[in-house]
Amino acid sequence: MKKHLLSLTAFCVMMLSLAPLEAKGALRVDIMNPGQNTVNLALASPLTGPDRQATGMGAQLQKIVEQNLSFLPFVRLTDPRAVLGGTVLNAWEPPALDFKRFQIAGSDILITTYWPKGDSGTAPVQMRAFETNSGGRLFGKEYPRVNAGDLPEVADRFCADLLEALTGNGDFFRSTLAFIKKSGKMAANVWLVKPTGRDLRQITNMPGEALSPAWSPDGRFVVFSHIDPKSHALGVWDRSSGRVQMIRFPGNVVIGPAFTPDNKVAVALSKGRYPVIYLLNHVFKKERVLEEHNSINVSPTFDKTGTKMAFTSSRLGGPQIFLKDLSSGSVSRVSQGGTYNTEANLSPDGTLVVFSRMTEYGQRIFVQDMLTGIERQITFGPGSDEQPSFCADSYFIAFSSTRGGGHHIYLTTRHGGDAKQVPTGGGNAFFPRWGMPGVAKK
Repeated sequence: MKKHLLSLTAFCVMMLSLAPLEAKGALRVDIMNPGQNTVNLALASPLTGPDRQATGMGAQLQKIVEQNLSFLPFVRLTDPRAVLGGTVLNAWEPPALDFKRFQIAGSDILITTYWPKGDSGTAPVQMRAFETNSGGRLFGKEYPRVNAGDLPEVADRFCADLLEALTGNGDFFRSTLAFIKKSGKMAANVWLVKPTGRDLRQITNMPGEALSPAWSPDGRFVVFSHIDPKSHALGVWDRSSGRVQMIRFPGNVVIGPAFTPDNKVAVALSKGRYPVIYLLNHVFKKERVLEEHNSINVSPTFDKTGTKMAFTSSRLGGPQIFLKDLSSGSVSRVSQGGTYNTEANLSPDGTLVVFSRMTEYGQRIFVQDMLTGIERQITFGPGSDEQPSFCADSYFIAFSSTRGGGHHIYLTTRHGGDAKQVPTGGGNAFFPRWGMPGVAKK
């Protein structure tokens, strides 16, 4: 990471917008409503000049972009073999750019990549996205100083901008998942990985078992529960220093920490017979009670306004999901079916609650629409599906599942659909949680 930080900073700061030519009635994808439309997208071969295909960094960048786009369920990549005349073009922008061959192949969008000074060493690269029907430009960017180590970051930034142009939100490609990987009995640590499987790394290394990681909104901290043979604690990893602080509380119960939008932590701690959800201040000291009842109350999660809190409670007997309006103090039941519902996660836009339900076939993921009152099952196994969490876009959902043997991290959407596994290396993986930390400071 160190050796690429200077060049990454350079292209982050110096990234130039190419002269915009907005398409009239620009293509948009409504990802929030069921029945979303599919976009057919073509990648022209990367070029170093007219009819000159880039075969160095250009080919590598193209491969990473293709891999990224394969994670978008509403994007269908055009097979290059379906493009009459091929994908090596004599131009990368109008008026000489040949859209016709891509229209015939059924493509809605065409991406061109041009390396004006060649694609080796450190060089600029220009990437553009066009609508094939109108020839209008969705957007274009130049990344002025790119070397081989920067290619994944360039691909992520371009795909985030493309996703934002299509849907209004590109947070998927700006995100990093924190998760737990087990290495043995009472041995589990916190790891990070991009949702596409890149940049996998371990950030804690200590005896005992870490659980339930959560990112701070500013991307600086990851908090988690930690259990060792003697006690429970709140773990706090500081991205700026790479250090972990362990904070202990009277009563020896620390369950399911989560950040509020103003960078404070809510967590279930002991208070008498049952755990109580407390708000901690910015130095992780008790500030006030958020939810207390003559029952178990754990696993708080918040919308982006900080006015709604979903949580799990045993106040009706078995565990069920509830929603608290923190402005009025009113509490309403969310999960209406099943006798064992846990692990709630509130979408940042506040419209959905995703949670895990025990069914006769194992744990399954359900989504409750808080606007319509409609509940939908979005995973169907095999295996058990647990610990769901929303991306900042309120669209993608990560969860842990045994469907492939062992526990692994998978991605789906608020509408369900085929789940895609996140590569996390060997070992069982649990508790995926989204964050947007950006480039780590060293």
